[in-house]
Amino acid sequence: MSTSTSFAATCHTSSSAADPFATRHGKPLPREFADEAAGMSWTAFESLYAPMSGPFRLGRWSEKKAAPGQWVFEATLGIGESICTMSALAPGPVSAMTSMLYDAGCSIEILAFHQHRIGHRTATFLRCEARGVRLWTMGIGESDTESGLRAMISGANRVHSA
Repeated sequence: MSTSTSFAATCHTSSSAADPFATRHGKPLPREFADEAAGMSWTAFESLYAPMSGPFRLGRWSEKKAAPGQWVFEATLGIGESICTMSALAPGPVSAMTSMLYDAGCSIEILAFHQHRIGHRTATFLRCEARGVRLWTMGIGESDTESGLRAMISGANRVHSA
């Protein structure tokens, strides 16, 4: 089975009415993330935690079954001024993207992973660490995979600018 997509869990609850994601989508951010983002407008929240610009950009993504528990993932990534195609053999898309980012010079460790269904889409929240910097990031996509990849690219861009 092979799939290809082009791109243009559980959460701890938070009772904070100032949670911008809960205000917009009716579902809470992970508690620590909600505390950090408390009182932000949706525009400011999205701009900070899901940056649409930066040195890392995701283009095409595909996956093909290689063996039991192993897939070959391929991505077209914009890295600075370059466009490149990268691939990884991994058990899932998050580990594949982690490997690809590492190969591109952006080593990110995922410390926490949370997802919410929001209508027909998925939101993914990651707590990432790179070069001693820990930060939250978000990605929203049409599928669990797309939102996870978008969150990882947001994390790479946030870490790079930190």
